[in-house]
Amino acid sequence: MHVTAGILSSFITLLVTIGPIETAVVFAGLTAGIHRSERISLAARSVIIASGVLLLFAVAGGTVLSLLHISLPAFRVAGGVLLFLQAMTLTFSSPGLSSISEGERREAEGPGDIAVFPLAFPLIAGPGSLSAAVLVMGRTEGWIEGSGVLAMIIACMGLTWLAMLTADRLVLLLGSTGADVVGRLSGVLLAGLAVQFIFDGLAAAPFLVG
Repeated sequence: MHVTAGILSSFITLLVTIGPIETAVVFAGLTAGIHRSERISLAARSVIIASGVLLLFAVAGGTVLSLLHISLPAFRVAGGVLLFLQAMTLTFSSPGLSSISEGERREAEGPGDIAVFPLAFPLIAGPGSLSAAVLVMGRTEGWIEGSGVLAMIIACMGLTWLAMLTADRLVLLLGSTGADVVGRLSGVLLAGLAVQFIFDGLAAAPFLVG
């Protein structure tokens, strides 16, 4: 039960930080007027690149933190604060504004391949989702939970890919109001998860452990 609950919590955390629906809304705007075959190619390449980055951070993030002499409790607090800021942006901003800046949006609308920037990073694998990957992997115990987290990352990326392929239909179905509601609800969930990461980090802090 503990393993199942941990994996489910990891899935929700990753799903909210990656935001397949919010990603699809931005993707639809960035690729408007592009031929469908090219849009399919862009979606596939961006998801593959983002998946590789997220999996790398999940697997090697703990090692990098150790090399930098950053304790996991400290990163939990820092990551929790970062996720909380993202949650505030999701809750109080319009859909998609938390993913890429206006300057990045203008650059993406120019000529060139946008699969890496801004689709893979920072739209899909942004600072929030990368931090979440390290955080959820850091609280696993044993290879079963670790493998479960990696599987959840792949599942979230699969959902993101499907959302990008059906971006136009999602936009028509949800409209701006529906997408806004999804983003704000995701922000509320992410705020709770972020605060929990902060609590976990503080609970393990050396100056608080008796």
